Amino acid sequence: MNNKLSRRGVLGGIAATAVIGFSPTRGWAVAGSESRPRDLSPVPVLDGRLETAPAAVGDFSEDFGKLKGGTPWAVLRPGSVDDIVKMVDYARANKLKIAMNGRAGTGADLESHSCYGQAAVPGGIAIDARGLSKIISVSKGSAVVEAGATWAELTHAAAASGQTPPALTDYLHLSVGGTLSIGGIGGTVQKYGLQTDQVISLDIVTGTGKLLTASRDKRPDLFEAALGGGGQVGIIVRAKLKLVPAPQRAVVFSLFYGDLATYLADAEKVMADGRFQVQAGELLRKPDDSGWNYKLEAAAYYSGTTAPDRAKLLAGLRDDRSRAVIEDGTYLDYMFRLDPYETYLKETGHWQTPKPWLSLFLPANKTAEFMRHVESVLTPGMLGAGFLLFYPYLTSKVTRPLTVQPSGSVGYLFDLLSFPDPGVTKAEIDAILALNRRLYDKAVALGAKRYLVGAIPGMGKAEWRRHFGRSWDAFQDAKKRYDPANILTPGQGFFS
Repeated sequence: MNNKLSRRGVLGGIAATAVIGFSPTRGWAVAGSESRPRDLSPVPVLDGRLETAPAAVGDFSEDFGKLKGGTPWAVLRPGSVDDIVKMVDYARANKLKIAMNGRAGTGADLESHSCYGQAAVPGGIAIDARGLSKIISVSKGSAVVEAGATWAELTHAAAASGQTPPALTDYLHLSVGGTLSIGGIGGTVQKYGLQTDQVISLDIVTGTGKLLTASRDKRPDLFEAALGGGGQVGIIVRAKLKLVPAPQRAVVFSLFYGDLATYLADAEKVMADGRFQVQAGELLRKPDDSGWNYKLEAAAYYSGTTAPDRAKLLAGLRDDRSRAVIEDGTYLDYMFRLDPYETYLKETGHWQTPKPWLSLFLPANKTAEFMRHVESVLTPGMLGAGFLLFYPYLTSKVTRPLTVQPSGSVGYLFDLLSFPDPGVTKAEIDAILALNRRLYDKAVALGAKRYLVGAIPGMGKAEWRRHFGRSWDAFQDAKKRYDPANILTPGQGFFS
């Protein structure tokens, strides 16, 4: 047997999959739902393993959204960065597609947290990011982590030295490499921008099989194309990230409004004066289900025993103060505030339903118009157990060119995160997807841009070119330079 096909190298494929045949010069071909119709060259010796068993590839056949997917031919469980270099070379030589799969989540519920097949690689090679998930180092002001580590793991590791990542997503059990490929947004965007704005340097395996380091000063074209670029120029394997001193506690204010204009004015007021360290907002059904109202959620951090002056923080705001909820807890408890909600969604079956999410960046001067339209067409059934976030931020804080922003100094995140009720039909999901498309078209006509997660049917190359705008030419040039065979992350569809 060719010594390049070690048991270690293709453990899952040979041990657990029917073998169609072996050629001493071409290697194994295996049976399966996405088996290759032709022989492949020998798989290189790996530190990890390449699996082709139906159970292994089946786990990578769908993502968190459960709307689009496709079964890969093989799953790489990397034992080293060198494994990824070898398999990118292998994919290119055998004309296979290859993509990193973040394997985010908790417990045994690990999957790509894209919503519309963005990490899918039908018939190709999916890379299990959890094979590279070490926190390599935490020092004053920075940390070095592998791409498969989660923000939850980094947050805990940084807390041991009194530090924290400055920009965190609301849900922390997401891979570092995954969020850096799309942006990574949370309630500190008003002060720090996105997670892509906190990167000092990246180690990337390009589509040409080269392991390169990139930063603002070293290979800046690769750096800018990787951050927010949807995995099109390389596979992020390691990142050096900024850290800041961590507070000990957080006072969290939940303020409620019955009027959209008042909510928008207060939200922009507290954003402008910077009185809170975290700011978010949400569209909610009224208690009597007669319409919509609005919630401003904000947090003020502190350390020691002297809490912030609550009256000063609330001064000048026009919320319904009788409904206000104010809580004081630890910083880490607030960072992990969605963990109990995840447990609830799993217990009720909502976590397992299809998730037709829609995420946009709206120009502030058109947000009221867009939200009024959304309120007229959105039903509680479309949300299920989910929620709709919308809140302002300064577009100047978002500095990476591929995390494209609307014009104007202030933008609004619009994040329709639906968790449909168990038993939802395909026709109902299709209707929500069609609504997503109509909402997207309306938003674009108003000057909006999309955030790369979410489910919008029918996006083609021409629309992606319009979306990326003046960043498109540099992005396309980087794609040609670093992935000339176009093997990386086909599910995004930017260049197809």
